[in-house]
Amino acid sequence: MAERTRATPRPWPQDVKTLSVDVGGSRLKASVLDRRGEMLVDKVRIDTPYPCPPEVLVESLCRLARDLPSYHRVSVGFPGLIRKGVVREVPALSRRKPGGPRDPKLAARWVGFGLRDALEQAFGVPTLVANDADVQGSAVIRGLGFELVVTLGTGVGCALFEDGVLLPHLELSHGHYKRGVSIDVALGSAERDRIGNARWNTRVARGLRWLERMVLYDRLYVGGGNARYLALDLGPRAEIVSNNAGITGGIRLWESYDGPISRHPMRAGPSSP
Repeated sequence: MAERTRATPRPWPQDVKTLSVDVGGSRLKASVLDRRGEMLVDKVRIDTPYPCPPEVLVESLCRLARDLPSYHRVSVGFPGLIRKGVVREVPALSRRKPGGPRDPKLAARWVGFGLRDALEQAFGVPTLVANDADVQGSAVIRGLGFELVVTLGTGVGCALFEDGVLLPHLELSHGHYKRGVSIDVALGSAERDRIGNARWNTRVARGLRWLERMVLYDRLYVGGGNARYLALDLGPRAEIVSNNAGITGGIRLWESYDGPISRHPMRAGPSSP
């Protein structure tokens, strides 16, 4: 969930523009959104660098945004647990290569890192950071009842909403799949590559049943880069959503936020790394 502070609210210009960034375990993507959340330019993307300690990610995101149009503020979706702008855990970026084992030294560099502050300083404009599934979900939910968003990518992300309100983030995909393996690992990209799409689809069906039992959702949305490989009947209470929601959902963070958090004067324009 995007963090809030006691900062004095600052009015945005009528044509406020938001740089929206989607940090994935495989790709870094970004575009600039207008006030309605429409992309003003096609999204740009680069491969996620590995190994990827915090300073490498910050520099890579600045480089990614360098040639995009000017913006007044930034939204970032991050593939891990982040609270009040501080990283608590990030499975994908704690590996030295995609799908590799967790590197304890790299993981330790991420835990406790003030990502929101570092990005705000690098971009030079007010910045919000939230879990990437929370951002994607913000773009696709209907706002009725209890809604679960599941993203299938390098790992598995989850977000929960009740009557349109984003609930505190829970790492539901770290729950049990079978034999000590988590849903996050069993349904992740590395396992899809290893076992093939047919067996992976069977795993996804099983994993979604576990998640349904955990939360008893009213509606399910499935997105992420690997959703295009699904060949399942998800039933009448579920739908597959566009992976672009990881970008367009960035505007929703600011719509639900009651005041800018930056200590910098607001200024439009891409920042230097």
